Amino acid sequence: MPKASEIKKNQAIEYDGRVYFVKDIERSVPQGRAGGSLYRMRMYDVVTSAKLDETFKDSDMLNLVDLVRRPSAFSYSDGDEYVFMDTEDYTQYSLNREAIADELLFISEDTQGVMVILLKDAPVALALPPTVELVIDETDPSVKGGSATARTKPARFATGLVVQVPEHISTGDRIRINVEERKFLGRA
Repeated sequence: MPKASEIKKNQAIEYDGRVYFVKDIERSVPQGRAGGSLYRMRMYDVVTSAKLDETFKDSDMLNLVDLVRRPSAFSYSDGDEYVFMDTEDYTQYSLNREAIADELLFISEDTQGVMVILLKDAPVALALPPTVELVIDETDPSVKGGSATARTKPARFATGLVVQVPEHISTGDRIRINVEERKFLGRA
């Protein structure tokens, strides 16, 4: 049983008899307290997708739940359901748009390295690779002589994501993006 200070993003914990998926963690050190940090975790119920914000002391003990990660590829969308296919055994996993809204900004038909996270054989979330490659759908015209270290401009992708890119990048360019920071890394 790990302490609250050892819990990482995208892990599943058991709390109040339910299983929650940890989406975000904020650490704070209140002034005037004798030592301990507080960890505010934004969690989502694996079954109902209900959001729960809870604060734990760094010494609170939490139960981890085993998650299985399966390599998958985006297959198709059917209304609010997005279907991913296991690249090893061709099993199809269906996930609701609300559960994976942030991840959908980085997924196109050819995105590689996507993992479907399973809890007791039921898909609950997606894990993305650290970097993805996307084609720019729309941006201002490129500026001749603009260097890679010059000013930036917004670039919009077909997925709805908007990232700041250098002025020399133009519409139709394929670029690499850091998923965690949502930043331009370079041309692909």
